[in-house]
Amino acid sequence: MFLAGLALIPLVAPPAAAAPAEQQEASPDARRGPSGLPLPRFVSLKSGRVNSRIGPGVNYAVDWLYLKPGLPMEIIQEYDNWRRVRDADGSEGWINQSLLSGRRTAIAAPWQKGKDARIDLFDRPEASGRVVAIVEPGAIGNIRSCDGQWCEMSFAGRNGWIMQSQVWGAYPGELVKD
Repeated sequence: MFLAGLALIPLVAPPAAAAPAEQQEASPDARRGPSGLPLPRFVSLKSGRVNSRIGPGVNYAVDWLYLKPGLPMEIIQEYDNWRRVRDADGSEGWINQSLLSGRRTAIAAPWQKGKDARIDLFDRPEASGRVVAIVEPGAIGNIRSCDGQWCEMSFAGRNGWIMQSQVWGAYPGELVKD
């Protein structure tokens, strides 16, 4: 089985509405933001239409329109109800916290996208395990847990273990619990 996908479109569009959210664990050397939550930390997009703005407010121009719910984002700064985020490509912008979720997701080796790379999903957290799926670089999955070296994830309904160094959405050595 080969799994794929992610979409990012530079576009101006009207702001999306959503419900409140956000909770999180964080990197081992995180500091606390004004919300009391760690900075930096990973979150994901709640909606399939999320504007990223050049500043923290609706009066700032839209720089990006994200079209993929569940896309992982790294929160790097907080201001009021706005979060400065960074995506896997390194693009930064401001998103209202109501459009972000504490649900942990990750992208399989986005730095390998477009290359002939093989990312294996194993039946257990060992390289000697049985391969249950081959994940395409750039595929987005849900993190169930990470032990600092391996993450248990779900990609398109296929569950398994992937090396933590092969995902963007969990810090090296970070422990993530479901």
